[in-house]
Amino acid sequence: MKIDLNSDLGEGFGRWKSGDDEALMKVISSANVACGFHGGDALIMTRMTEAAKENNVALGAHVGLPDLLGFGRVAMDIHPRDFAKHALYQLGALAAIAQVGGYRVTHAGSHGALGDMSKRNPEYRELMFDVFAAFDKDLIVAVQPTEGAMKYARKLGLRTVGKIFADRAYDDQGHLVSRKLPGALITDLEVVAQRMDQFMNDQTITSMSGKRIKMDAACVLVHSDTAGALEIAKTVRATVEKGGGKIVPLTELAN
Repeated sequence: MKIDLNSDLGEGFGRWKSGDDEALMKVISSANVACGFHGGDALIMTRMTEAAKENNVALGAHVGLPDLLGFGRVAMDIHPRDFAKHALYQLGALAAIAQVGGYRVTHAGSHGALGDMSKRNPEYRELMFDVFAAFDKDLIVAVQPTEGAMKYARKLGLRTVGKIFADRAYDDQGHLVSRKLPGALITDLEVVAQRMDQFMNDQTITSMSGKRIKMDAACVLVHSDTAGALEIAKTVRATVEKGGGKIVPLTELAN
């Protein structure tokens, strides 16, 4: 079984750092880099591009709301068409930095509150995918398999991979529970290993209530700002490899 080990990186800003980006780059196979709105800036994006190239990690644009103060995790009253332009702006910035650095953006996706906003109004994600496809038809999007986003992305001709989260809890419908709820974040390495063992065996995850949910996925994401993110990523990789799986970038999985 081939698995992409994925992480959101470059989420600092200026002199402020978030997460152990350099160490994570040596463990993961694909990186989603903040593009200056919820985190990141030109210098950080350049460093992340250089690190991804050095470690043969697939480089992706992680686009978010114009919300540095709330880290992109506060919903905003912004028109979906306006946000689509913001998404294109962020993708274009990272793509330009990558091109000059002799590398390429291979995938793109959304961050934070955009997920909840898209559940209430699918136009947020659909119009974002529209501009992704207009920019580069070969882009890959990793999405939760329980959402309609995958179907829409494929309709546009974008390549897709289903993803699950190693460090987040799920409800019985296969959706992430609110970060405000107790137990929403998973940091216990034994629990992480058990979750990955289960997923490797039958492609299911267990919800907070104990229900097993089938997940058509091959991408496992670890948030770099989760406490102990580096050890969580190492645990995911070790569990996958111990189970006979192989860690590969998104570019080897998308269809």
